[in-house]
Amino acid sequence: MKILTHQTINAQLCGTPLAVATGFSRVELSAIPKMAVDEFGLVHGGFIFGLADYAAMIAVNDPNVTLGAAEVRFTKPVRVGDHVIAEARVLSEDGKKRLVQVFVLREDETVFEGRFTCFVLAKHVLA
Repeated sequence: MKILTHQTINAQLCGTPLAVATGFSRVELSAIPKMAVDEFGLVHGGFIFGLADYAAMIAVNDPNVTLGAAEVRFTKPVRVGDHVIAEARVLSEDGKKRLVQVFVLREDETVFEGRFTCFVLAKHVLA
């Protein structure tokens, strides 16, 4: 399936799509040194959130999708060198509103989970 949104996103910082289907996406991210916040190699949560957000956007896969709200939980730390995969599924559609569930996994461990409220607008949010 062709990705219709977020065409110029930085894959190094937000992830690389592995699979996209109707209402579903899987996106991989390798944590790199520029994501670290300290000498221990702890990755800033914003990069994990960005990965999850990107997975949600391409699960909806509309050129005019935008994020309205998110309820998230960070469950494990991510370190430089970790490879994580976000899996997103559209749970419901109600008019322009989409509810998307996202889990970010490191192997079999969940490191992040969230529900993203997305909106498909008639035109681009900045248009």
